[in-house]
Amino acid sequence: MDPEQIAKAFVEHYYTIFDTNRPGLASLYQDGSMLTFEGQKLQGGQAIVGKLTSLPFQQCKHNVSTIDCQLSGPAGGMLVFVSGNMQLPGEDHLLKFSQMFHLLSNGQGSFYVHNDIFRLNYA
Repeated sequence: MDPEQIAKAFVEHYYTIFDTNRPGLASLYQDGSMLTFEGQKLQGGQAIVGKLTSLPFQQCKHNVSTIDCQLSGPAGGMLVFVSGNMQLPGEDHLLKFSQMFHLLSNGQGSFYVHNDIFRLNYA
């Protein structure tokens, strides 16, 4: 499959789950996965999903503007860089964000998130 198609499919899948059922993100992370969220570093799927489910909003809507990807390493990994906007319920203004994923093969024909870096972009 084409890396661009894989990246696009992953991004759509990730943000659909994030926006509607955040605990469902657990299947995308493993014990060795790492997240840096606005400078806070977490390791392990349980800690990562715990952080994401503890955010002070239950729902949101991600609108992706760009997806850039590169193949990474001999094991078939992939870097995926995303930029876009988030809309929180009851808020009129959009929050600009950037997020980088380092995807690695799970050995079963799909990927898991090994590294994840998220930042809001303040103007």
